[in-house]
Amino acid sequence: MRPIAMYINKLKAENWKNFRVIEATIEHRLFLIGPNASGKSNFLDIFRFLRDLCTSGGGLQQAVDVRRGGVSAIRCLAARSKPDILIEVEVTDEKADIIWSYRLKFAQDNNRRPIIREEVVKLNNKVLINRPDFDDELDDIRLTETALEQTVANKDFRKMVEFFQSISYQHLVPQAMRDPQGFSPGKVDNDSFGRDFLQRVDQAPPRTKDSRLRKILTAMKVAVPQLNDLQVKRDDFGVPHLIGMYEHWRPNAARQTEAQFSDGTLRLFGLLWTLFEGDGTILLEEPELSLHPEIVKMLPAIIEKINRQRKIARQVIISTHADAMLDQKSIGGEEVLRLEPSAEGTILKSPLQDPQEMALLKNGLSVRDVVVPKSAPRNIDQLVLSL
Repeated sequence: MRPIAMYINKLKAENWKNFRVIEATIEHRLFLIGPNASGKSNFLDIFRFLRDLCTSGGGLQQAVDVRRGGVSAIRCLAARSKPDILIEVEVTDEKADIIWSYRLKFAQDNNRRPIIREEVVKLNNKVLINRPDFDDELDDIRLTETALEQTVANKDFRKMVEFFQSISYQHLVPQAMRDPQGFSPGKVDNDSFGRDFLQRVDQAPPRTKDSRLRKILTAMKVAVPQLNDLQVKRDDFGVPHLIGMYEHWRPNAARQTEAQFSDGTLRLFGLLWTLFEGDGTILLEEPELSLHPEIVKMLPAIIEKINRQRKIARQVIISTHADAMLDQKSIGGEEVLRLEPSAEGTILKSPLQDPQEMALLKNGLSVRDVVVPKSAPRNIDQLVLSL
């Protein structure tokens, strides 16, 4: 894999949704596994939250109240004597020459607004921001905004802010790609579910767009029978459409738009385009949906191949239930986190913490063989009998 410019190296969180207390080392490629409702999506949402703090029109109030329903909706149900919500991350480069750290602790005030209890920014252990500070004491309304969202305040650590802004979460929904207005009438930019996806594809620089489409077509010809051309064109109303040409018994190939594409075809196209698009950490939620198991099996190799072709390789964090993907022996124990629900919140477990698991992996067994069985719900064999 090519060197990664910047990536998230460490994570600590307290009272974040499913998680009472978690600490994790985050590798360049990370697979999250666990039963339903164990918190895989909520784990990914920590990084989305950091992005939301930094995006235009975002900030703490938007990220907490509008996007997540308020502090009480975020706070872990297992929180007790220390109810503040904490997120702390370390961001570094490949050589660890530059290490940024960001720590944010927040709660809610008497008006139920999110309020900052602590905000610390460090560069190579040098403290750049430590809040609350003197100005915050004079004007406590300042504590409703993070330093990340203030262009004057973040000038000394804007590189970290830009990295957070570059984080991309993609969970493309075929229905949203086919009918953005029907899915949601409001205009959405950079939508994680794909409402503006074809707009983004169409607005890519022409040479970049053509190059990506050629590479994607080459791959999709293997995965999608009879597909022999792939284009993005605008209709008479200026709306972009994904157009595929399929070999057919008639002299001219059959033409289809995204409206006729299968869910699997749209998801595969969206995934491949997403891997080429952007430079920051990418969060993929169950990318195996609607795809044939033989394609799913190849996804780790596909991600690595595309990363090798890029000028800047990307960190990729994937939540998945797919046996076919996790059966690949190229996935190391350090690249896996298993989420285990408990009465005190979800616990993160790594094969690195279990010598027996690591020994089995080193002896040639896969994550599917060693770790996945431990992620199944307890007494799963009783599921049918209970009905």
